[in-house]
Amino acid sequence: MDQSKQYLTVTALTKYIKYKLEGDTHLKQIYLKGEISNLTKHSRGHYYFSLKDENAQIRAIMFSSATKNLAFDPKEGDKVLAFGAISVYEPSGSYSIQVFQMEPDGIGALYLAYERLKEELEIKGYFQESRKKPLPKFPKAIGVVTSPTGAAIRDIIHTIERRYPLSKLILYPALVQGEGAKDSISNQIKKANEDNLVDVLIVGRGGGSIEDLWAFNERVVADAIYTSKIPIISAVGHETDFTISDFVSDLRAPTPTAAAELATPDKNVLMSLVESYQETLNSILTKIFKDKELLLTYIDQRLEQKSPFEKLKDAFKRYEKTTYDLNRNFQIILFNKTQQYSKQQEYLNKIDLNRIIGDKQDQLSDLLLKLDKSYLDVVSFKTQDLNLVIKSLEHQNPLKLMAQGYTVTELEGKKLTKIDEVHLDDTISTRVSDGKIISKVIKKERL
Repeated sequence: MDQSKQYLTVTALTKYIKYKLEGDTHLKQIYLKGEISNLTKHSRGHYYFSLKDENAQIRAIMFSSATKNLAFDPKEGDKVLAFGAISVYEPSGSYSIQVFQMEPDGIGALYLAYERLKEELEIKGYFQESRKKPLPKFPKAIGVVTSPTGAAIRDIIHTIERRYPLSKLILYPALVQGEGAKDSISNQIKKANEDNLVDVLIVGRGGGSIEDLWAFNERVVADAIYTSKIPIISAVGHETDFTISDFVSDLRAPTPTAAAELATPDKNVLMSLVESYQETLNSILTKIFKDKELLLTYIDQRLEQKSPFEKLKDAFKRYEKTTYDLNRNFQIILFNKTQQYSKQQEYLNKIDLNRIIGDKQDQLSDLLLKLDKSYLDVVSFKTQDLNLVIKSLEHQNPLKLMAQGYTVTELEGKKLTKIDEVHLDDTISTRVSDGKIISKVIKKERL
């Protein structure tokens, strides 16, 4: 073996390669696109996978500190855009890319952001029908937030002039795509609310790609529409295009032209309606005039038959008759009352009050004498009845009978009259004239 040659260890060589790769500034910030394969999701949150294209592949690792910030859930076969740096794993001598950030490739990222914001706003109630405001039937002024040079504003102007020229149109010019479009649109919506000059607001633009329409999928535009006090019609893109603004707005129109039609009544329809109302009104007025004409004719006929002078004459006659009847009835009633008074006075003059009072006093004296006599008779009679009752009670007094040797025997408070009502060993009480005797039955004998 040639001792003049210096042999490196595998470790030394690997460290040198690691130093060269990881020290290269071009390899510290790599933007890489490819397809995910051999994806493994570790229980600790790390992702191990490969990024490949048609001709090559590279191992990749994404630690949990980065995976928790992902806005989507990677899966096998996804085409992604990754940002990271080259690193060397010394134990196996392999190199890989450590991924710091990753998102779906192309339109997928925009669609993901669209779905995420849509879900968030729906949960917060931005799309609820109960909060949507009705459109005015006859708007005096219509505001339009759109590009002043686009086809949308021309279509809206022509439609309003054709359908409802009475309405005034106020343009709030805004950028509708590109950098600054979202702030331009939201600021013009806020300005329209601050001005408070319009009854309804059309917000939109013509069709385009999802990138062209993206400003209408931004959170600031959705917030401006949600907080607007003016009813808003969203008119973004073509009939098949749907944006977040369509869901938040009070009404969605498939095109700007359709939005102008929804915001205004059709003058032809209104004219037809006015003509219909006019015909109905003329018919009603004609009928009213005919009815009044018939009524007037009937009144004229009645006036011809009986003029106001005749009515006054008849009323005066009724007045004279009523006055005559009133005076006559009054004289009759006065005469009758005078006659009654005279008869009563004559009757009173014939009555001798002193004699009547004397007779009544004599009657009262007789009655008092009779009352005294009746009282003494009743007391005497009742005294005799009382004495008879006392004598009868004395004869029936059980104590008096007991004094002569009679007794009363009881069992538990019940008077005994027969031998079968008592049994041997029963305790009985015998009442005598001066007390009770308690005894026990030891023998029974029948008579």
